[in-house]
Amino acid sequence: MIQTTLRVEDSDCERLFAALELSNKKWKLAMSGRGKKREATVPAGNMAALLEAFDKARAHFKLDGVTPVRTCYEAGRDGFWLHRELERVGIENLVVDSSSIEVDRRQRRAKTDRLDAWRLLRQLERHADGDRRALRVVRVPSAEAEDARRPHRELQRLREERTAQANRIRGLLVLHGIRLNVGPKFVDRLSEARGGDGAPLPPHLQAELLREFVRWQLVSEQIKVLEAELAAQLEAETPIDPGVATIQKLYRLRAIGVTGATVFTRELFGWRDFHNRREVGGASGLVNMPFASGDRSSDQGISKASNRRVRATLIQITWGWLRYQPDSELSQWFQKRFAGSPRLRRIGIVALARRLLIALWRYVQRGIVPTGAQLKPVSAAA
Repeated sequence: MIQTTLRVEDSDCERLFAALELSNKKWKLAMSGRGKKREATVPAGNMAALLEAFDKARAHFKLDGVTPVRTCYEAGRDGFWLHRELERVGIENLVVDSSSIEVDRRQRRAKTDRLDAWRLLRQLERHADGDRRALRVVRVPSAEAEDARRPHRELQRLREERTAQANRIRGLLVLHGIRLNVGPKFVDRLSEARGGDGAPLPPHLQAELLREFVRWQLVSEQIKVLEAELAAQLEAETPIDPGVATIQKLYRLRAIGVTGATVFTRELFGWRDFHNRREVGGASGLVNMPFASGDRSSDQGISKASNRRVRATLIQITWGWLRYQPDSELSQWFQKRFAGSPRLRRIGIVALARRLLIALWRYVQRGIVPTGAQLKPVSAAA
C-alpha cells in the first residue's frame, strides 16, 4: 500500500493529467496535478487555446513549465487529427473507446459534458497508475492509412445511396400501379408507362422521377469511377504501396473479390500488427460474450465491438467461401458441425468467419495458404 501511494504521488508530481470532452462549439477540460483539480473551457478546434489552458494549469498546480502532459478524449466525430496534433507538440495522448467509459447503471443519472470530463479524468489517472483495464485505447492509424480507406468507404456509401434512390423511384411508380426497373433505358420506358387506369403519369410526378433518375445516373457514374480505381490496383506489377501488395495477395484466393480484399487490407491487415490469433478474433468483433452471475450462466452473443465494415464483409465472404472453397479444411469443418439445419448454419457461420479471418491473417503475414484452399489461375488473378 505504501509503495502504491508513493507511486501515485510521484506520478501526480511529474505529470499533468487532462481529459477532454469534445463537443461542436466548446471543449471541456478536466485537469489534475499534485493532488489538485482544475477545469477549463476552450473553443472547439482551437489548439492555441488548448495549449494555453495546459500552461495555466501548470502554473496553478505549481508545476514546472516543461512538466509532461498526458491527455485523453473519446473517439468520435473529431477523428484523429487532434491526437496527431497533440503528439506533434510532445503531449502523450490516448484516444479512448467511448463504450469502455464507466457509467452509473441507475435508470436516471446526471450527465453533462463537465461530469463526463471528470469521470474520464479519473479513469485516465487509474490507467496511468497501471490499471490497463480502466480504459480501452483505440489504435490510431497513420494519416496515410486513414486516407487509404476513403475510396472503398465512399464506394460502399454510394452503392447504398444508389439502392435507396432506385427504391424511391420504384415506390413512386407503384403508387400508380406501374412496375419498372431502374436502368439505362428508364426514361424511354417512363414515357410509355401508363397507370393502372390506363392514364399517363401526372406531370409533377414525371418531373420528380426524372430528377431522381438524374441523381441515380450521377451516383452510378461515380461508382464506376471508384470501381475502376480499385480494380486498377490489381494490375500494378510493382506496387509502391505495401497495402496494394496485400490486396493482390488476398485477391488470389478464390471467393475473395476486389472489394473484400480492399476492405480487409485497408481496415485491418494493412496498418495493424497482430501478435496472436486472439487479437485477430477480437478485432473482428465475432467473439462470444459470456454472462455468469451466481447460478445464472448464459451467452450474450458476439461482442460486435469492432469495425462493422470488416465484420459485414467477412460474413459475406464466409458464405462465398463455402461455395467456392468446398474442399478446404474450413468448409469441411463447417459441414460436419453445422450442416444439420438452417438455424445451425446461421450460428456456425459466425464461428467459421472468425476461423477464416485468422487463416487469412496467417496467409497475409506468413504466406500460409489455408489448408485445402485453391488459388485463382494467374490470368484471373492478374
